[in-house]
Amino acid sequence: MAEPSKITIKTRLPVGLLPPNLERAQIKTERLVIRPYTQGDLAGMHVLRTQPEVMHFTMRGCIDQNLAETQERLDWYLPPRDLESYNWAICLAETGEQVGMGGVNRLKANGQSGWPEVGYMFKREHWGKGYATEFLRAFLDAWWALERSEVELEVDARSVDGIVDGAQAVAIPDRVTAIVDANNRGSLRVMEKAGFRQYKQFVEADSRMGYEGKDITLVGFIRSKET
Repeated sequence: MAEPSKITIKTRLPVGLLPPNLERAQIKTERLVIRPYTQGDLAGMHVLRTQPEVMHFTMRGCIDQNLAETQERLDWYLPPRDLESYNWAICLAETGEQVGMGGVNRLKANGQSGWPEVGYMFKREHWGKGYATEFLRAFLDAWWALERSEVELEVDARSVDGIVDGAQAVAIPDRVTAIVDANNRGSLRVMEKAGFRQYKQFVEADSRMGYEGKDITLVGFIRSKET
């Protein structure tokens, strides 16, 4: 019999509302300050989201046309919606420049895996400097430290190596997933450096503007709290 594509597992995840921005302590690394968003981040976010090379690898696929579009995105991360996600502005410790953004947008990964999904974006001029790996390692330490409760999830069987135990939900360590464009070589390397492992590759309709009617190849990565 073929393995089921989805299985039900038990794990521990942050549930309910997440800590508000005002209660989130900055995360500091050797080169970065990872901090909660404020309205003052609009200009920096707009610069990031108007770089075609950056937006090409997003679900949107095209740049923001004006500040109002960027404001709509920033509003996702400001009160009261800050309680619904765990996202951060990524800045250089030396200068304070906002060079990126990242975190968990959805506690569940929109049907792809069932696990929380992590993502990030960095300005084009700061690619290849190791900032994404530095961010992910520090962010995940903060993510694992959040208060958790036991939950049952329906997840992609491949994300837990296909473990099944009849009708019983198997206990699985907390995990996060990431979905990467197969052509995004930089992010593929970041996943490996940050301790993620590839668990699937799949093709689906491309959601980006201008790519209607075309397919895109995506790679699913997973990382366990134990890793």
